[in-house]
Parts: sequence; structure tokens; C-alpha cells
Amino acid sequence: MNHDKHGFDTLAVHAGQSPDPTTGAVMTPIYQVSTYAQDGVGGHKGYEYSRTDNPTRTALQACLAALEGANYGLCFASGLAATDVILRALVRPDDLVICGDDVYGGTYRLFDKVLRLWGVSFRYADFSTADPATSIPANTKLVWLETPTNPLLKVSDIRAVAARCKAVGAILVVDNTFATPYFQRPLELGADVVIHSTTKYINGHSDVVGGFAALNDEALYTKLKFLQNAAGAVPGPQDVWLTLRGVKTLGVRMDRHQHNAERILAWLRAHPDVERVYHPFDNPVARTQMSGFGGMISFDLRGDLDRARRFVAATKLFTLAESLGGVESLIETPALMTHASIEPAKRREAGILDGLIRLSVGIENVDDLIADLDQAFRA
Repeated sequence: MNHDKHGFDTLAVHAGQSPDPTTGAVMTPIYQVSTYAQDGVGGHKGYEYSRTDNPTRTALQACLAALEGANYGLCFASGLAATDVILRALVRPDDLVICGDDVYGGTYRLFDKVLRLWGVSFRYADFSTADPATSIPANTKLVWLETPTNPLLKVSDIRAVAARCKAVGAILVVDNTFATPYFQRPLELGADVVIHSTTKYINGHSDVVGGFAALNDEALYTKLKFLQNAAGAVPGPQDVWLTLRGVKTLGVRMDRHQHNAERILAWLRAHPDVERVYHPFDNPVARTQMSGFGGMISFDLRGDLDRARRFVAATKLFTLAESLGGVESLIETPALMTHASIEPAKRREAGILDGLIRLSVGIENVDDLIADLDQAFRA
């Protein structure tokens, strides 16, 4: 898929955002307000209470929806808040949810430790290799798909999964956090809902937590909008404003993330202490549905968990920290950090080995980043 990058960058700066009609302020103001005056009962100007709607949030929702090519967008206090609302709005006890076997640890924790106790059934499948016709039974209510996955960066054929979901009447939700709408637009490939942790690349500066859902179906939107308001897991206007500021440079940042990642990818593949590298760069399916591959790289270090622990502690420019997608480079061990909530046996079954290292490649000078990894190997 190739989308017009000029159009994308223009939307990132302008979609949903007009000069403030009262003052002419070019940037969307932070509407730090909880309630709004009414001209008589019900006579408000589109806003009555900021849990329900806030002008700053409206601007970000419109901007991100435009980037995903969606009719509707909803912002949440975190990516997991968005996930929780989607599941609680769209599935019921005894419904079957099919989830990818390699997903963010927090997603697995919410499904297995919270929603499963509510009576929802979860099964896991490797959509990068499994046939959707056999991995998605006829009684499936919802399919949760990450592509590329976290942390193994496996790629699934969104069109094929969407076709099977349509055939059995299941809702397809795609977590597009790693790819961003700059490199992949799942709604155009048949997905019903797209979700982001806007904490990551969308905001891009590691200074705010948030989530977002995009969709085209009005009935689904009505359900999610109702629960967004009823449950109240919405972001505050300051967080929204920071995200709105960050998204303006999304396209520029993603180009640099990818440029740096490609250089590091080639260097890691040639390194004798690296057993295997995980990245969508050579995946033929990725090349049919993505216009780029982003800044995430995972690799298996030759050695055990202790060596992986020592390696990630030895880097200086790559900061040892959870999360991803910021302008700064981060490094972590999924087995001990982002995916520690998954039982060790299930981690190994999914291919998340103890020696796995995950990099979020930032926008620094790439030669400096490679030199940092090199000294960590030697250390």
C-alpha cells in the first residue's frame, strides 16, 4: 500500500485543527475545563461536560481519524483503556475471542486476568502462519490482531484475516501501534476497528500516555462512544494537547526511525553474537500491506538471560526502559520487562526466549547508536 506522503503530512498538521475562532490562536488551545455554560436547559454549544467531549480532544480525534482514513475516532486515557472499552462494548460472557499469540503483555494480562474471569473465552493463534479458515472458528465474535507483533515483529495478512472475519460475522480489531497509519492503514485492508497506544509513535516524545480507536461503522462507533463516556477512561486536555503537538511530526519521525533501523538491522545481521534478528523488512506479506517498516527491531542474543540482562544494562545511548516509539532509543528484555506478565511457558511457546532483546530505534545519529551497541557487546 502506498499513500500520498504529502497528503499524510498535511493532515497531520491541519486535520481537525483550525485557528481558534475567539482569539485566532494558530495552535488548538488546551481547554482545561470540566463543564460548559448552557443557554437554557440543553442549549449548549456542542459541549456540556468534559468526560463526554472536550474541544481539545475533539481536535485530536478528528486528526487521528483522518490519518487512519476513518469516519470516527475516539481517544482514551491509555491504549489498554481503549482495549478494555472495545472488548466490553463488543463481547459478552461466553463469546469467543481469537487473539494473536504474540501480543503486548498488557493486552494478554487484560484478556487472561480480567476479561476471562468475566466469562469471555480467549484462544490464541499465530496468524503469521495459520490459515484464518482453520484458526478462526465460525462462532468467533471478535479477532484481535497485532501486525507487526510485539515483540517478535511477525506480520499477518490483514486482508485474509478480514475476509474470514466477514465470512463468519466476527469483528476484526487491529492494533496498529508499531506500524502507525504512516506505514499501514488496516481499515483500508478490511479491519473494523484500529487501535493505537498513542503513548508510542503517535505522540513520539515519551511524555504522555494515551490510546485511540478508529473505525468507519456508525453502529460500532455509537457503542464505543457510549462506553467511552459511561466508563470515563478519557485523557485530560493537557495529555491530548501534547499528543496533538507530537503527531504533527509523525511522518518526519517515522522516516528517520526507519532509516536508522535499516542501518542497525544490517549491522546486527552481520554480528557473530546475534543468533536471530526479527524485523518485517524482508516479509513478502508486509510489502503488500505496509509502505514502510518503522523503528522496532528484536534479536536473540547468543547466551542466557543473565547475558541479556548484562547487555541491556551496558548501553549508554539506548536507555534501558519499557515503552517504545519516542525520539530517544530504548532497549529492553521482554522476558523480564514488557512481557513479564505472561507465564514463562507461554512466553517460550510463543517464541519469546530469555535472550530476546527489543530495540526501539530513535532518531539520534545512527553511527552513534551502532557504536553504543558495539561497546555493549564488548562489555
